[in-house]
Amino acid sequence: MKPRAAFGLSILMSLLSSIVVAMLFVMPWLRTINVGQALIWLVAPHMFLRFIGLSFLVPGVVSASLPRAWAVPAGYGDLVAGILAIIATAGLAHTASWAIAAAWIFNVWGAADLLFAFYKGARVRLEPGFLGAGFYIVTAIVPPLLVSHALIFMLLMRTGY
Repeated sequence: MKPRAAFGLSILMSLLSSIVVAMLFVMPWLRTINVGQALIWLVAPHMFLRFIGLSFLVPGVVSASLPRAWAVPAGYGDLVAGILAIIATAGLAHTASWAIAAAWIFNVWGAADLLFAFYKGARVRLEPGFLGAGFYIVTAIVPPLLVSHALIFMLLMRTGY
Protein backbone atom coordinates (compact mmCIF):
# COMPACT_ATOMS: atom_id res chain seq x y z
CA MET A 1 0.00 0.00 0.00
CA LYS A 2 1.28 3.46 -0.84
CA PRO A 3 2.06 5.72 2.13
CA ARG A 4 -0.63 8.30 1.24
CA ALA A 5 -3.23 5.54 0.94
CA ALA A 6 -2.24 4.05 4.31
CA PHE A 7 -2.31 7.53 5.84
CA GLY A 8 -5.75 8.34 4.44
CA LEU A 9 -7.14 4.93 5.36
CA SER A 10 -5.80 5.26 8.92
CA ILE A 11 -7.50 8.64 9.32
CA LEU A 12 -10.74 7.42 7.76
CA MET A 13 -10.95 4.29 9.92
CA SER A 14 -10.14 6.22 13.09
CA LEU A 15 -12.83 8.76 12.21
CA LEU A 16 -15.36 6.03 11.44
CA SER A 17 -14.54 4.21 14.70
CA SER A 18 -14.87 7.47 16.65
CA ILE A 19 -18.27 8.15 15.11
CA VAL A 20 -19.48 4.63 15.98
CA VAL A 21 -18.35 5.02 19.60
CA ALA A 22 -20.01 8.44 19.80
CA MET A 23 -23.30 7.16 18.40
CA LEU A 24 -23.48 3.91 20.39
CA PHE A 25 -22.04 4.95 23.73
CA VAL A 26 -21.34 8.65 24.17
CA MET A 27 -24.54 10.22 22.84
CA PRO A 28 -26.89 8.02 24.91
CA TRP A 29 -24.81 8.74 28.02
CA LEU A 30 -24.74 12.49 27.33
CA ARG A 31 -28.54 12.53 27.32
CA THR A 32 -28.55 11.31 30.95
CA ILE A 33 -26.45 14.15 32.43
CA ASN A 34 -26.84 17.93 32.42
CA VAL A 35 -25.27 19.95 29.64
CA GLY A 36 -22.64 21.57 31.89
CA GLN A 37 -21.33 18.21 33.10
CA ALA A 38 -21.43 16.79 29.57
CA LEU A 39 -19.41 19.73 28.27
CA ILE A 40 -16.79 19.27 30.97
CA TRP A 41 -16.35 15.61 30.00
CA LEU A 42 -15.97 16.50 26.33
CA VAL A 43 -13.77 19.59 26.68
CA ALA A 44 -11.42 18.34 29.42
CA PRO A 45 -9.52 15.76 27.31
CA HIS A 46 -8.47 18.58 25.00
CA MET A 47 -6.54 20.10 27.93
CA PHE A 48 -4.10 17.21 27.63
CA LEU A 49 -4.26 16.04 24.05
CA ARG A 50 -3.96 19.37 22.27
CA PHE A 51 -0.51 20.13 23.66
CA ILE A 52 0.84 17.03 21.92
CA GLY A 53 0.53 19.02 18.68
CA LEU A 54 3.59 21.03 19.71
CA SER A 55 5.61 17.95 18.76
CA PHE A 56 5.16 19.02 15.13
CA LEU A 57 7.73 21.71 15.94
CA VAL A 58 10.32 19.32 17.40
CA PRO A 59 13.04 18.06 15.05
CA GLY A 60 13.66 14.38 15.60
CA VAL A 61 10.02 13.76 16.44
CA VAL A 62 9.12 14.92 12.94
CA SER A 63 11.29 14.98 9.84
CA ALA A 64 13.26 18.12 9.03
CA SER A 65 11.40 17.88 5.70
CA LEU A 66 8.00 18.48 7.33
CA PRO A 67 6.81 21.74 5.74
CA ARG A 68 6.91 24.58 8.26
CA ALA A 69 3.90 26.05 6.45
CA TRP A 70 1.96 23.12 7.89
CA ALA A 71 3.82 22.44 11.16
CA VAL A 72 3.78 25.99 12.57
CA PRO A 73 0.03 26.63 12.33
CA ALA A 74 -0.74 23.05 13.42
CA GLY A 75 1.56 23.23 16.46
CA TYR A 76 0.63 26.70 17.63
CA GLY A 77 -3.04 26.23 16.77
CA ASP A 78 -3.07 23.21 19.08
CA LEU A 79 -1.29 25.21 21.79
CA VAL A 80 -3.99 27.89 21.67
CA ALA A 81 -6.73 25.21 21.62
CA GLY A 82 -5.21 23.56 24.71
CA ILE A 83 -5.11 26.87 26.57
CA LEU A 84 -8.70 27.63 25.58
CA ALA A 85 -9.72 24.14 26.75
CA ILE A 86 -8.22 24.83 30.18
CA ILE A 87 -10.10 28.12 30.44
CA ALA A 88 -13.38 26.57 29.25
CA THR A 89 -13.08 23.56 31.56
CA ALA A 90 -12.32 25.76 34.58
CA GLY A 91 -15.28 27.99 33.78
CA LEU A 92 -17.61 25.04 33.28
CA ALA A 93 -16.43 23.36 36.49
CA HIS A 94 -17.15 26.52 38.48
CA THR A 95 -20.37 27.29 36.56
CA ALA A 96 -18.99 30.73 35.75
CA SER A 97 -21.24 33.17 33.91
CA TRP A 98 -18.78 33.16 30.99
CA ALA A 99 -18.34 29.38 30.81
CA ILE A 100 -20.62 28.72 27.84
CA ALA A 101 -19.02 31.58 25.90
CA ALA A 102 -15.58 30.13 26.67
CA ALA A 103 -16.75 26.70 25.51
CA TRP A 104 -17.97 28.24 22.23
CA ILE A 105 -14.67 30.07 21.70
CA PHE A 106 -12.67 26.92 22.45
CA ASN A 107 -14.82 24.76 20.22
CA VAL A 108 -14.84 27.09 17.23
CA TRP A 109 -11.07 27.61 17.46
CA GLY A 110 -10.31 23.95 18.13
CA ALA A 111 -12.47 22.57 15.32
CA ALA A 112 -11.22 25.20 12.87
CA ASP A 113 -7.61 24.42 13.83
CA LEU A 114 -8.01 20.71 13.08
CA LEU A 115 -9.90 21.30 9.84
CA PHE A 116 -7.35 23.90 8.73
CA ALA A 117 -4.55 21.38 9.33
CA PHE A 118 -6.26 18.92 6.97
CA TYR A 119 -6.80 21.66 4.39
CA LYS A 120 -3.23 22.93 4.70
CA GLY A 121 -1.86 19.37 4.56
CA ALA A 122 -3.52 18.89 1.18
CA ARG A 123 -2.27 22.29 -0.05
CA VAL A 124 1.37 21.58 0.83
CA ARG A 125 1.06 17.94 -0.31
CA LEU A 126 2.03 16.68 3.14
CA GLU A 127 3.98 13.44 2.93
CA PRO A 128 2.96 11.07 5.75
CA GLY A 129 6.57 10.01 6.34
CA PHE A 130 7.52 13.61 7.16
CA LEU A 131 5.33 13.40 10.26
CA GLY A 132 7.57 10.82 11.94
CA ALA A 133 6.03 9.92 15.29
CA GLY A 134 3.51 12.71 14.66
CA PHE A 135 1.82 10.30 12.22
CA TYR A 136 -0.08 8.89 15.19
CA ILE A 137 -1.34 12.30 16.27
CA VAL A 138 -2.99 12.85 12.91
CA THR A 139 -4.29 9.30 12.48
CA ALA A 140 -5.22 8.26 16.03
CA ILE A 141 -5.82 11.43 18.07
CA VAL A 142 -7.24 13.98 15.64
CA PRO A 143 -10.28 11.97 14.43
CA PRO A 144 -11.72 11.41 17.95
CA LEU A 145 -11.04 15.06 18.74
CA LEU A 146 -13.01 16.09 15.66
CA VAL A 147 -15.90 13.91 16.75
CA SER A 148 -15.77 15.41 20.24
CA HIS A 149 -15.93 18.88 18.68
CA ALA A 150 -19.09 17.82 16.82
CA LEU A 151 -20.61 16.56 20.08
CA ILE A 152 -19.67 19.79 21.84
CA PHE A 153 -21.34 21.82 19.08
CA MET A 154 -24.45 19.67 19.49
CA LEU A 155 -24.54 20.36 23.24
CA LEU A 156 -23.79 24.08 22.87
CA MET A 157 -26.65 24.46 20.41
CA ARG A 158 -28.87 22.74 22.95
CA THR A 159 -28.00 25.41 25.55
CA GLY A 160 -29.57 28.13 23.40
CA TYR A 161 -26.50 30.39 23.48
